[in-house]
Amino acid sequence: MEPITDPGRLRELARQVRRDIVEMIYRAGSGHVGGSLSAADLLVTLFFGRLRHGNGHEPRDYFVLSKGHAAPALYAVLARLGHFPPEQLLTLRRFGSPLQGHPDSGWLAGVEVPTGSLGQGLSVANGLALAARLRGTGQRVYVLLGDGEVQEGQIWEAAMTAAHYRLGHLTAMLDRNRLQIDGRTREVMRLEPLADKWRAFGWQVQEVDGHDPAAILTGLRELEKDPERPGILLAHTVKGKGVSIFEDQVKFHGVAPTTEEYEQAMQELSAP
Repeated sequence: MEPITDPGRLRELARQVRRDIVEMIYRAGSGHVGGSLSAADLLVTLFFGRLRHGNGHEPRDYFVLSKGHAAPALYAVLARLGHFPPEQLLTLRRFGSPLQGHPDSGWLAGVEVPTGSLGQGLSVANGLALAARLRGTGQRVYVLLGDGEVQEGQIWEAAMTAAHYRLGHLTAMLDRNRLQIDGRTREVMRLEPLADKWRAFGWQVQEVDGHDPAAILTGLRELEKDPERPGILLAHTVKGKGVSIFEDQVKFHGVAPTTEEYEQAMQELSAP
């Protein structure tokens, strides 16, 4: 697949993905709408604009969704890439569906590893990056973290490990929407100075608007220039982005919209 780098096309794809997210969570009656919507631009830009999918002859890159509760966003992207029929999105969380509440590689093509136990995804990404180095394939590894998730100690152990082993082909993206299940991150466990912490652990850091495809692509390219240091894209986002009644509201961390909320959301996401 040829990369899509035009910001307008990427924004339109993200709008469509947001419609898919709201639709599938509403039909399921449960799911994490806020963090899925905030991550939509990051996932769309990465998968359509940067990540190498491979063609059987060329190496493909790896992606780990460490914040596994944002699975609806990943599913919507994978469906639009052709991993499974788009109509299957409406089976989210149904008994027997491969679209479980958290992604599982045993159930769905396109999912590298099962995730959802927060704090573990960066360690898994380290393992994939070390294996890729041993194979000498030149594969890159990308991982998406939640900002509440980086309150976990294992994240910082993994950060030290990646820097120690000079995993320059590892790139993390942090969905910095400043909200987690119990409230604002600054109230639950303050993270700042976040960029300085990652730099102190030996990482490259790029801070970007996590809803600007052009800025995301530029940040990812910059982080890939140093072959000796892992990099993290600190993406400033809005939880529930794209739907006014969901935006920056902690209550929409893990609840499905009501019918009225669903109708308003779909109307807003239909606007050009």
